[in-house]
Amino acid sequence: MTSAILIIYTGGTIGMKQDPKDLTLRPFDFSQILEEVPELKKFAVRIDSYTFDPLIDSSDVEPTLWTRLAGLIRDRYDQYDGFVILHGTDTMAYSASALSFMLEGLTKPVIFTGSQLPIGIPRTDGKENLISAVEIAAARDGDGHARVPEVSIYFDSRLMRGNRTSKLSAEDFNAFRSVNWPPLAEAGVNIRYNKSAIRYPVSWSQPLTVHDRLDTRVAILKIHPGITPEMVRIFLCAPEIRAVIIETYGSGNALSKPWFTDIIREASATGKILLNVTQCTAGSVNMDLYATGKSLKEAGVVSGYDVTTEAALGKLFVLMGRNDDNGWVKAWLGEDLSGEISK
Repeated sequence: MTSAILIIYTGGTIGMKQDPKDLTLRPFDFSQILEEVPELKKFAVRIDSYTFDPLIDSSDVEPTLWTRLAGLIRDRYDQYDGFVILHGTDTMAYSASALSFMLEGLTKPVIFTGSQLPIGIPRTDGKENLISAVEIAAARDGDGHARVPEVSIYFDSRLMRGNRTSKLSAEDFNAFRSVNWPPLAEAGVNIRYNKSAIRYPVSWSQPLTVHDRLDTRVAILKIHPGITPEMVRIFLCAPEIRAVIIETYGSGNALSKPWFTDIIREASATGKILLNVTQCTAGSVNMDLYATGKSLKEAGVVSGYDVTTEAALGKLFVLMGRNDDNGWVKAWLGEDLSGEISK
């Protein structure tokens, strides 16, 4: 049976083509995708496309886009074997992370990809990214199951778990990294699948559940030298903020000054959700290692382990949208829901 893939174009560099008259970059018609990328015709795959109108620049992405994407996938889930989402690179890791928590029970590939250069430019990386993403989205094992039934990001020959990925370069083709988790697949002469790294469903017949109610009352506080009590209080104690991601040093350390711990305790006493995430690219939070980390833990701060800030944000949005009880949210923050943390 021929696989069917839906390409969803939300916006971003990959969908641009140079106008031959004025040489400006304009979005091309994705209904003509097979004419623009004829290599896709060589796959025994039915390819359909859906284009957002208006297109959304990556820097303008908001949770409403994630809700629309999740709803579109839910509505077309039985019609397609996989989904390829074309998205701007600046916020791709945020979107992929959020979708990984919104789409519970996923048994089909949802692959985000894009490019650093427009698809209409001779040296574009967009064609290879798109072609390989489609091939992986359509790939099946001997039992007919999807090879990678996850929300992922494909970029520069590597398929990475979406909620483990961050953008680390604005100029290189290998713009994304998944430092704390190995690639799910790597494309060379052949596509090599890393089965031990791929997350498989408990049951291939399980239904898809979409969590599309999001609570976005989250702030991100980055600890830095010279941070003031006034600034910390604004982030941690503002009544309109329900949760704060605290980006700490190293393995989860912050200031040892009494005023800082006092504000943490004050915020925690009001029921605030406080999540400790390391600023380091690699490694994990361990609040039992040093005295400053232990003081945060004793004050009510929850460990984020090795979660990325992008994944922490999406996880909080979804969990808070599912339940108004902050205690319930704190309990689930420490659980690995979609392969986002190592425990």
